[in-house]
Amino acid sequence: MKLESLRYFHVTQECGSIRKAADRLHIAPSAISRQIAILERELKLRLFERNPGGVVTTAAGRLLAQHTRSIFHDIGKAQSAIEDLKGLQIGDVTLYAMEGLVSDFLPTLISSFHAKFPGINFNLVLAPTDRIVEALVQNEADIGISFNAKRRHDITVAARYAEPVSCIVSPHHPLAKARSVTLKTLEQYPLALPDDSFGLRQLIDDCAKRRGITFKTLLTTNSLELTKTLAATGVAAAFMPAFTVRAELARGSLCSVPVAEKGFRMPYSEVCTRRNRELSIATQAFLKALIVHVDQLRA
Repeated sequence: MKLESLRYFHVTQECGSIRKAADRLHIAPSAISRQIAILERELKLRLFERNPGGVVTTAAGRLLAQHTRSIFHDIGKAQSAIEDLKGLQIGDVTLYAMEGLVSDFLPTLISSFHAKFPGINFNLVLAPTDRIVEALVQNEADIGISFNAKRRHDITVAARYAEPVSCIVSPHHPLAKARSVTLKTLEQYPLALPDDSFGLRQLIDDCAKRRGITFKTLLTTNSLELTKTLAATGVAAAFMPAFTVRAELARGSLCSVPVAEKGFRMPYSEVCTRRNRELSIATQAFLKALIVHVDQLRA
């Protein structure tokens, strides 16, 4: 099997479409189709099922994809190692993080890092906690910043920052001026909640289950931005750590009310890597800067 054919297959299964793969590789779709056909003839198995929306891997395709992911990860490591010899003049860092970090925390850090190392590029993917952990395990992410993640033996925590979860409401909401609020009180109000792939939602559900509480859920979403926006209208209350709404609290468009619930006081944001993974020099440098930044927040 030629490396070129494997590369075209690998990118196509990632994109789920020959046309999208062609756009990413800057070649004609016919060239990709030709190389995939060569692979299928060599293996005497179909690797993709074609449909109007693109392509889906067959059982054989999924098996091959596991190996090509490892192959191109190793090639990427070799390329990064060579780039490292250039003294951080060039390099890439792939970071998976929670949506709430983009308003202040990460832009500030990336800006200061870029001032020192302008040749380092960042690929930032916003994702819920479960997806962040999966990306680390699958070597899709160099670094992950999760919230309330469950402990795993294959994940190393490089830095941790405790952030209480509060009830977030509009200034016009009946709870806006409350000194604190219980989960029992919140049963009577509509809520906007993240979906269950978020560590935040898992925390909320665990505490509610222990208290025997059933919330009135108006909205379930994978967008924290939408959750904040709906809370600001006054239609629903939400739960969030303060760092996700720092700008809105400063503007006065949202209010933060402490929740009288032990489990809401000490959840953690964590900077993570996959255990035993060799990080590029660029990634190691950014990880050190990230740890310093978290330490400053904790202090």
